[in-house]
Amino acid sequence: MPSLKDIRKRISSVKNTQKITKAMKLVSAAKLRRAQDAMLQLRPYAAKHREMLESLAAQLGGDEAPHPLLQAHDEVKRVGVLALSSDRGMCGAFNSQIIKRTQQYVKSRGDVAVAVYPLGRRMVTAMEKGVAEVPEAFGEIIPATSTETIRHITDTLVDGFLKGELDEVVIVSNRFRSAISQEAAVLPLLPVTPEGEADEVGGEMIYEPDQTALLQYVVPRYIEVQIRQAILESIAGEHAARMNAMNNATDNASEMIGSLTLQMNRARQAAITTELMEIIGGAEALK
Repeated sequence: MPSLKDIRKRISSVKNTQKITKAMKLVSAAKLRRAQDAMLQLRPYAAKHREMLESLAAQLGGDEAPHPLLQAHDEVKRVGVLALSSDRGMCGAFNSQIIKRTQQYVKSRGDVAVAVYPLGRRMVTAMEKGVAEVPEAFGEIIPATSTETIRHITDTLVDGFLKGELDEVVIVSNRFRSAISQEAAVLPLLPVTPEGEADEVGGEMIYEPDQTALLQYVVPRYIEVQIRQAILESIAGEHAARMNAMNNATDNASEMIGSLTLQMNRARQAAITTELMEIIGGAEALK
């Protein structure tokens, strides 16, 4: 049985850990609010961008796709995967589930070659173990919210698709559902597949410049928006997952402190009882 001194040291250690987990929970909650605001502000813009793209693509119509990024390749031989994770740990199963989902997707493509472009320190580390081919790692995810980095990612994937090096491109990331739920999802990125009909999304409109010139600008920007949205949702999900993990850790520490305190009181009572028995025994021996 541990001594009173050992139990007191353990209680002190658990209390110090609890202070850290509680502080991390509060920090993650504050970061979550900012990340969630940025994510929610982008959603209406992304929806309108897609609406414009569908309108242009539907009105131009024709047998051939009006833009190369809307044209599916005849045969899929190589798929690009933009895989997102967080840079840091201590966020529950957030990273493990998205790494596992990426590995499952690579295996599910069978004989098709898969090239993974990891974004986020944890994903980069996991992919370096030889799970799949890694043509380029995009580094940490927090700095990737800058416009320059997003355009670099977009240019890399778009160039690969236009040159025929990639026949499809998908994004594997955690999609933010709520503060307690993140879903690991695979979303198609290239080729872009508009779903609207001309009479539904277009109507009578006058375009300046013309529709073809406007489409040349809208399609690459739409891909940028999709990548930015995936990054912001992943970051928001990371903070939510870390907040929940640290909340659970704080609660577990409270339970452990209670259990150790009870154990300490029992040990102290046993020590007092032993001392009393020794005193009484000594007194009896003197009689």
